[in-house]
Amino acid sequence: MVLAESDDTVVVENNHYFPMASLRREYVRDSGTHTRCPWKGTASYYDIVVGDEVNRDAVWFYLEPSEAAAQVKDRVAFWKGVRVEP
Repeated sequence: MVLAESDDTVVVENNHYFPMASLRREYVRDSGTHTRCPWKGTASYYDIVVGDEVNRDAVWFYLEPSEAAAQVKDRVAFWKGVRVEP
């Protein structure tokens, strides 16, 4: 299954950030989780939901990243077992 697809990714700290518009919204839901990165700002998360399977907080994004992390605005990144392929 493809969650996002784009030739326009930004790599920050070895994570590919995909354009938010490329995210297949039918597979995600808001998780309500927030964490704070000292230099990027406050991250928000989506759960990935496929059928009865839920991968909690496997997608993250910064609604209002810091100026130092402006390149990740309107982008999402993945972890927790999600594979990013070229």
